[in-house]
Amino acid sequence: MKNTLPMIEVSGLHKQFRTPVVKEGRFAGIRTLFTREYRMKEAVKDISFSIQKGDFVGYIGPNGAGKSTTIKMLTGILHPSSGEVKINGINPHKHRRQVAKRLGVVFGQRSQLWWDLPVKDSYDILAHMYKVAPDEKEKRQGEMGELLDLKEFWLTPVRKLSLGQRMRADIAASMLHDPDVLFLDEPTIGLDVTAKRSIRGFLKKLNSEFGKTILLTTHDMDDIEQLCERVMVINHGQLSYEGTIENLRDKIGLPTLIRVTFHGTYQLPAPQDQCLPVELGLDAERTFQIVDAGSHEVHIEANRQQVKAMDILRMVSGWGEVADIHMEEPDFEDVIHRVY
Repeated sequence: MKNTLPMIEVSGLHKQFRTPVVKEGRFAGIRTLFTREYRMKEAVKDISFSIQKGDFVGYIGPNGAGKSTTIKMLTGILHPSSGEVKINGINPHKHRRQVAKRLGVVFGQRSQLWWDLPVKDSYDILAHMYKVAPDEKEKRQGEMGELLDLKEFWLTPVRKLSLGQRMRADIAASMLHDPDVLFLDEPTIGLDVTAKRSIRGFLKKLNSEFGKTILLTTHDMDDIEQLCERVMVINHGQLSYEGTIENLRDKIGLPTLIRVTFHGTYQLPAPQDQCLPVELGLDAERTFQIVDAGSHEVHIEANRQQVKAMDILRMVSGWGEVADIHMEEPDFEDVIHRVY
């Protein structure tokens, strides 16, 4: 029977941190010795979601929203205050070693490689830790080395690598034991355009060709748009959205920019008529707005939740002979800022 369990399943996840209150005034240090007060901070609040095998999901939110805390609970590094995590049906907090063999983890600002050792030596140590057979290690090193072009710095100490080289080496290291799930926390932070393109191309192959399940946290909206099929937005420790990027755009309702080019002259409607006529069967209240008009081109902002593209085309055709029409969806970063 086919396994239908979600690869990652999270239910009712909470995480609280207890931090000491710093006292002020004279003799504060002495008073702290005898009485200590604590403040409770809820970093993650009642989060539930599931991710199927082979999914590529973006997990995004502002700084301090709870992204890294969630990742650390999913990997078994942190224990939740309440709730449950399962990786392919196994709890990582009760069976940490068993689950660790199924996980690959990359933290963009931390390396799992040994700073003063050549990349190859770090891989040898990691393969031994995960009990990877020598022939399997050589096979995966060869695959990862070719896909990520690691040969140029194979014998270079990690401390001498550029940021882009180190990130490629870290991602390859996370795949040495052939995990089912890959957690990526800011993998492209600080990288230049070329390095980002290389990393993204490799992650796409891991997902589409190797079938790896990937959960990605990032502040780079290009990462999300180019890689993820689905996105989850966390803010103040709670999930505020879960679904596709397209549905998120629709939910926010940011206007679409429409550029209409005319053959020759055209005639704009009077200001009071700059709403779609009621006879089209549409809401006539600010479904669109003319934002710029040149000698042969008009720019319109339209709410695509209220009006269809064909209705706009029918309307502008009455202004003059249309040569071209181009629609530009709102930038995804604008959408995310609206969610936050």
